[in-house]
Amino acid sequence: MTTAVLHLDPEGGVLRIVQVTDTHLEQQRGGTLLGMDTDESLAHVLSLARAGAEPPDLLLATGDIANHACAEAYARAREAFEALGVPWAWLPGNHDEFGPMQRVLGRGEPMVRAVRTPHWQVLLLDSSVPGEVGGRLGPDELALLERLLLEEPALHALVCLHHQPVPVGCAWLDEQMVADAEAFFAVLRRHPQVRMVLWGHVHQEFAGERDGIALRATPSSCIQFAPASAGFRVDEQSPGLRWLELSPDGSIATQVSRVQGVAFSFDRDSAGYL
Repeated sequence: MTTAVLHLDPEGGVLRIVQVTDTHLEQQRGGTLLGMDTDESLAHVLSLARAGAEPPDLLLATGDIANHACAEAYARAREAFEALGVPWAWLPGNHDEFGPMQRVLGRGEPMVRAVRTPHWQVLLLDSSVPGEVGGRLGPDELALLERLLLEEPALHALVCLHHQPVPVGCAWLDEQMVADAEAFFAVLRRHPQVRMVLWGHVHQEFAGERDGIALRATPSSCIQFAPASAGFRVDEQSPGLRWLELSPDGSIATQVSRVQGVAFSFDRDSAGYL
């Protein structure tokens, strides 16, 4: 079975990644989510990527790129990502639709499932379920994960998806986590080269560990959800992204950066959105 693989050879063997997630672009430029202009917030977040001490080798866009799966939104996202001037890869979220995403964002090419360097592979999974908010990998994605890990047992692995595979402490969000998370972790336990699982969806920073594997979630490039909330609640924190440095020895240095000095307008009292 042929799977799309992107090969990179970063200088010094260290793979520098910037993760951008949950951009929620609307059909028209300047469209808003809970009152926040998501094109504007994405532009500020990508400015953080340009202002880093060293440029990234790879941009990862981990889902909910469009808020309503509009081709126009994907086209603007593609333009914004390509302007960064580095290779990039994407995966779907629950607000996306794979067909238009692949046609427009991916220019009709197959979704990249593995980014490989001499020391690492970054795996991209699809946890989206058409018509559902929550996530599920299912037999095909789990089999793909197993196969890609078996193909390169000597490479350290970073596994990426959209939905959280563990509870993050928000009751309303944790109803939406990966439904077959136990099967997912069963696969990972068979492959000791897995170093981290990385996701979006929760619009907040999260750090944890399971089975010796680091677990990380990343803030949205637009509105944020309040941590430890029982029901839907918007947070005051600014949009952000995550930096990762993957070293040849398997270690990962990572931190979240947020936009500073910008007063974003948004609805702080909203009870939810579609």
